Amino acid sequence: MEKKLLLIVNPYAGKTQSRAPLFDAVSVFSDAGYLVSVHNTVGPGDATHTAALEGANYDVVVCSGGDGTLNETISGLMQLAHPPVLGYLPRGSTNDFASSLGLPSNPTKAAQIVINSQPRLLDIGRWNKRHFVYVASFGAFSRSSYTAPQSVKNALGHFAYILEGMKDLDTLRPYKIKLQADGETLDGEYLFGAACNSTSIGGLMKLDPGSVVLDDGLFELLLIPNPRNAQDLNNLIMALLNQQYDRESLIFRHVSSIHLETKEDLPWSLDGEYAPAAPIVDIVNQSRALSFLLG
Repeated sequence: MEKKLLLIVNPYAGKTQSRAPLFDAVSVFSDAGYLVSVHNTVGPGDATHTAALEGANYDVVVCSGGDGTLNETISGLMQLAHPPVLGYLPRGSTNDFASSLGLPSNPTKAAQIVINSQPRLLDIGRWNKRHFVYVASFGAFSRSSYTAPQSVKNALGHFAYILEGMKDLDTLRPYKIKLQADGETLDGEYLFGAACNSTSIGGLMKLDPGSVVLDDGLFELLLIPNPRNAQDLNNLIMALLNQQYDRESLIFRHVSSIHLETKEDLPWSLDGEYAPAAPIVDIVNQSRALSFLLG
């Protein structure tokens, strides 16, 4: 019986609006024996709705877009009792998740990886009732991932995030939180925090690939404490610039779950998408929850 593939496309993602590379990717899928259906998203939430409504009818679902489109697609598939395997054609402006896996930005090459790969189960994060693929972050720089206009992201890529991050420095402030990570108490004041399953966070910070395993049931937790004096601030800056996250000025852990409480209006970002403040947040690693075709 002919295999069926659903291609969910964000037509606005990426630095170019040319559709030719996607036509080539569809040809790759067709030549591999797939009957391909293409769905162009029409707005926020549409990829989630489509994946949840139609995903069970297909052998493979492939997402074409940026991190936000991938997040939406996975959020829809996670609603299914038996989700199909997922492929990814990265066409966004940052593509942190694709960078972690070394996926090419060329749709034809990415499509060839999809058809030549064996399914691989990867971890998926749950933030209260929402899902994320590679990072849930709060505080400084979090808003830059979702406030940069799409047109600016397309034109400037990583630089757009840096520009927005610089704006955040004007309102840099600590957030007082109560946090437990796998039973360890880490209460305090923090400028930034992230639970991630990626070697790149928002295109701004990089983690050592040797310390990140995408199917081990663990997040990499990074917390940036509020500096108490000028020397603390200098140590923080040097640790971040040199990507030395195990320095005593930072908190870096491998954890499976996080419970956070705060009375602050704490801004969150899930894979670059806005998440409203919540007084209580539970983050859980759903180990090996979804099957991917990623090489």
